[in-house]
This record gives sequence, structure tokens and C-alpha cells, in this order.
Amino acid sequence: MKLFTIKGSKRESVGKVATKALRNAGKVPCVLYGEGEPIHFSASELTFKPLVFTPNIYISNIDLGDDKTYETILQDIQFHPVTERILHIDFYQLKKGKELTLDVPIKIEGSAIGVKNGGAFIFSNRKISITSIPKNIPDFLTVNIESLEIEDSFSVQELEGAEDLVINHPDSFVICRIAAPMAEIVEEVVEEELAEGEEGATTEGEEGTTEGGEGTTEGGEAPKAEEGKE
Repeated sequence: MKLFTIKGSKRESVGKVATKALRNAGKVPCVLYGEGEPIHFSASELTFKPLVFTPNIYISNIDLGDDKTYETILQDIQFHPVTERILHIDFYQLKKGKELTLDVPIKIEGSAIGVKNGGAFIFSNRKISITSIPKNIPDFLTVNIESLEIEDSFSVQELEGAEDLVINHPDSFVICRIAAPMAEIVEEVVEEELAEGEEGATTEGEEGTTEGGEGTTEGGEAPKAEEGKE
């Protein structure tokens, strides 16, 4: 994983007033969890943009000016619902040999045969959840789609380079697929509807003929008028 350095300062006050003052000054209140009590600190909002607005996974080295660097990973982030400014960030301190669970991005490689033949590429899951020790966590996992034809899919069980990772999804979990062209789907639906309509019309016609036939037969078998009596 890539390394990212954050220089911040510990917070003396964690109340609402102090938090609002930090945000007004262009800083983000943060909490570092891990060993012992949580550490409250803040850093410039601009510092976090390369870390937050990217699909990559980073190990963040947090320097709070106390002659100690904390090796962490971003755990949670809160945004303002309207302005999308960063409101709060939680970090988790890494421990050597201890496993982590996090989402790893998927990188697509190649051009699918199915797409060349008119199919649509559907990238349904751009990240997957994995569990591993920090040193084995990759920046991303690669999916080669060159051999995928129309209506083929790529699932978790086909991933390469994930031998040292625990994938927190079933083997059948689909990452991406090649869908049939929309024109073909519409054509199939129309053909099915036409076939159902023709079948229904034929059945009704046959039933009507049978009923008519039965009526004729009954009429044919009706008793003849008796001859005049003396």
C-alpha cells in the first residue's frame, strides 16, 4: 500500500464550540483509535484531499509533533450533506501482524470480446471486502476481461493474486459481466409476447370449433318428428 504523511496537532478541547472553530479555520477534527485511549487531533482540510478523493488505499503516517509517528489506516469519514466538505475522520492504528478488514478497489484490464461484438460492460462491484495483515494488502486487484463474451461474467473465485487474502464474499459474487445488447433483449421480449399471443389465439379458436361441432352433432342426433297418427 502507498504511504501518506499527515502533520497535525493534538486537540486540547473536543466540545462543539471548539470543533466548530476548527472547521471555520479550515481544519478537520480527527480521532485516532488503537492502543490505549483515543487520541483527538486536527489537521488542515487540504491535507486530506489526496487521501480521501481517490480509490487507492493508503497507510497514513500521522505526525502530531510528539516525537512519535502513528502508522494508521483511514477507518471512517463524514461529509457535509450539502457542501461535501470533510467534517470528521477516524483513523485506526495498525499493529504488526494483526489482520485488517477493508475494501480493496478492482482494476479492469483489457477489452472484452463481448463488448467488441456489441455487448455492454457492467461493472457492478468496483470494490471487494478482504481481510489480511497490512503488509499483504494490495493497492488493488486486477480483473482481466479480454476473454469475456456476451452474457459471461467474472466472479470472485476467478481472482488472481488473492492467495494471501481472505475474500469476504461467496465464490459466486459477481464483479463484472457482459450484458447482451439492448436491441437483442427487446427483440426477445417481443418474440415471446408474440408467441404467447399466437398460442392463446389458437387455443381459443380450437375451443370454439369444438363447441360448435358438438352443437352440430347434438342437432344432428335430435329425434325425428313422429309420423302422423291415425
